[in-house]
Amino acid sequence: MQLTFGKKLAYGIGAVGKDMVYALSANYVMYYYQDILGLSPTFVGLILMIARVFDALNDPFMGILVAKTKSRFGRFRPWLFTGTVLNAFVLYALFAAPVMESAQMMVYFSVVYILWGVTYTMMDIPYWSMIPAVTTTPKDRENLSVVGRTCAGIGSALIAMGTMLLVGMLGGDSERNGFRSVALIVSVIFVVTEVICCLFMKERPVSDTNTVTVKEMFRALFRNDQALVVVSTIVLINRALSLTSNFIIYFFKYDFGGEGWKGTYTLFSTVGGAFQILGMMLVYPLLRGRKMANEQIFRLTCVTAICAYLILLALCLTGFTHNLIVLCIPGALVFMANGILSVLTTVFLSSSVDYGEIKSGRREESVIFSMQTFVVKAASGLAVFMTGVGLDLIGLQGNTDETGPIVQQSVQTLTGLRLLMTVLPILGLILALVFFVRRFRLTDDYALEMNRQLHKQ
Repeated sequence: MQLTFGKKLAYGIGAVGKDMVYALSANYVMYYYQDILGLSPTFVGLILMIARVFDALNDPFMGILVAKTKSRFGRFRPWLFTGTVLNAFVLYALFAAPVMESAQMMVYFSVVYILWGVTYTMMDIPYWSMIPAVTTTPKDRENLSVVGRTCAGIGSALIAMGTMLLVGMLGGDSERNGFRSVALIVSVIFVVTEVICCLFMKERPVSDTNTVTVKEMFRALFRNDQALVVVSTIVLINRALSLTSNFIIYFFKYDFGGEGWKGTYTLFSTVGGAFQILGMMLVYPLLRGRKMANEQIFRLTCVTAICAYLILLALCLTGFTHNLIVLCIPGALVFMANGILSVLTTVFLSSSVDYGEIKSGRREESVIFSMQTFVVKAASGLAVFMTGVGLDLIGLQGNTDETGPIVQQSVQTLTGLRLLMTVLPILGLILALVFFVRRFRLTDDYALEMNRQLHKQ
């Protein structure tokens, strides 16, 4: 089946809307419920962790349901459309919380966020599972992975660049009203983009999976040691970068500070988003054009990200964190590395589908990618929980009085904030690099050999 420009475009458009939704939830749910609505950051983080445990039960069932689906629209598109519509409604509810007492708000947040995770899973698993189902060669798979991850990066960048500015424009003095309006806009864009994706993506026929129970699904996953290596690496990388995303808004509001902090935060996020897209669209293809293997690019990119965080840590320790231009240098490197790593992990995960088919005789796209969905959300949930606990430990005081001045934090609180947003990500990326180097075996040459074997069968 030929991978046409139209398919790439439709798939990329779907990624933009999908990751706008994910970025809004992942990057701002803690800030919205803790800093604006006044809930305890540890409580918010705890609920996010509980939601991830619930997803641990939900994702395997979702992977199986997708794998066993038979319809005239294909295996993946019915779930993609249904999950999108439901998740759009829940996303709006998540950022349009009614005025209520603290105890009632805690219940409301708990229920709505768990529903958000369930409905997002319904569309995210089939979206990424389509990559092996609409391509036939490693080259096409890599190209579609680059398109998907690049456009996902665009979606995330749009949220990073525009959210706080739109919150201020649409909400006036009320960030609460601003987030409600932003959530409505993002929900509408989400539905439109996924409808386009569903209309133009055509799946090639694939053999039915024999995975019919959750027990067998986990057996399939543990048989595929390379899929486990990739998803474990994704957990470590995403946890590190999610910590940065969660802490950085507090840094700009309370440490960098000033009345124009939203503009400064937006400018930093814009630079970061631009370099993330640049990494996926230019730097990664350039490195591939120089005949660098994907596994080599992964190691180089991880080292780059670690060095960038070390520079940021040095700036924090020496007091040079109030120069935006200086901050943007390591920030841009981190975002660029994030873009490249997101492409690489998707390519690796797609290759693990071929690896699993050769090893066990079963082709289980939905099973493998359901694990990706779970671990990405698990890493995000763990990061937000760590953020919540960290904010309580350093004694950060939220700014729930929107009409008053920004709360001044103590020197100890600001020092703790700087250390949390640099040291924890460094440790996570070092672990990811060491684990990958020791365990990963799906090199470019091996991927080509697997493709030859499968097409001989």
